Amino acid sequence: MARNAGLQFAPLSADFRQLMGRERDTLDRGLNLLRVYAMVKRRLMEMAALWPQEGLRACEGADLLIGAGNTTLLTYALGEARRLPVVQAQLQPMTPCRDIPPMLLPPSRWPLPGAVNLGLYRLLRLLSWRAMGPAYNEVVRPALGLPPYPWGGPDALKSGAPRRTLYGYSPQVLPRSADWGPEISVTGYWVLPEQRWEPPQALQDFLAAGEAPVYIGFGSMAGGDAQRLAAAALEALQRSGRRGVLSTGWGGMALPAGLDASQVHVIGHAPHEWLFPRMALAVHHGGAGTSAAAMRAGIPSVVVPFFGDQPFWAERLRRLGAAPEPLRRKKLDGLSLAAAIARASTPAMRKRAATLGESLRTEDGVACAVAQLRSWGLA
Repeated sequence: MARNAGLQFAPLSADFRQLMGRERDTLDRGLNLLRVYAMVKRRLMEMAALWPQEGLRACEGADLLIGAGNTTLLTYALGEARRLPVVQAQLQPMTPCRDIPPMLLPPSRWPLPGAVNLGLYRLLRLLSWRAMGPAYNEVVRPALGLPPYPWGGPDALKSGAPRRTLYGYSPQVLPRSADWGPEISVTGYWVLPEQRWEPPQALQDFLAAGEAPVYIGFGSMAGGDAQRLAAAALEALQRSGRRGVLSTGWGGMALPAGLDASQVHVIGHAPHEWLFPRMALAVHHGGAGTSAAAMRAGIPSVVVPFFGDQPFWAERLRRLGAAPEPLRRKKLDGLSLAAAIARASTPAMRKRAATLGESLRTEDGVACAVAQLRSWGLA
């Protein structure tokens, strides 16, 4: 994908699909932050062994480094070693503030006091550092000739300018915090230009054979209950009298053979920007990208969060009127999923989702991000 866009590509050693398969027990308890932190600490040490040399290769000839996700600290280390400017590019709000609750905690229906939010941010950032610290202090930074961070991590350093950050979500979905300074920019969603993707003929025929179907898929999520989730999805479609496009993704659903091809069409993957506008609604895990695609398509969602930021986006969708109450994965069955599909199919929710999608499609998050980099003197 990178090379097709005319970019050079230098990989880092990390196989997250394999990691999902090896950590199914942790994923099954994915809303337990302590288990997730223990898994990150254990696996990041393994993955980071080659990152210093691979990172140096990747940034050869660069004038600017942009870090995202769990490689952000690697990017800062490379920038420090090569004296290059660094910008964060994140899909979730991570900068401490008083008016946005930490996205890794279960959503609260009532606003928390600003001081409480700030305290929770500091605690979570410390816990995150304690999980990632061994990989960076014992592997990455020594290999780059850099001193280790103190016990409290990068946040414990008192020197240095505020870290510039681009947030790739829409301010219509989550308004910018009043606490953030000019080093923080909420740009809107980053969407690739329309891809040259040719849908299989069988999928085209299924879509043409009736009304818009329900999409059900959990993307890169995988767990030990794939058969139960598949059974719930099939039962919900039957109870609802709806046709469905079911995506197996990385193994979130294990579908049986012999399904009625007139009612259910099974795919491994299809670009959401192409597929979702052709769906009536989407049942998904609530990941940042999938949630964005459903909102931009103007269709309602039914969210079944697995872990991480997914409950946060599920709550944002609910507050925006584009999704009903999220469903608990461990208690999901055909009856509850069918009821949620019915709630998401009401005229009021469909209208709200369509209005939101129309508004989001007017944004150009990529152009806004590039303009912000130029205003910082970095592009």
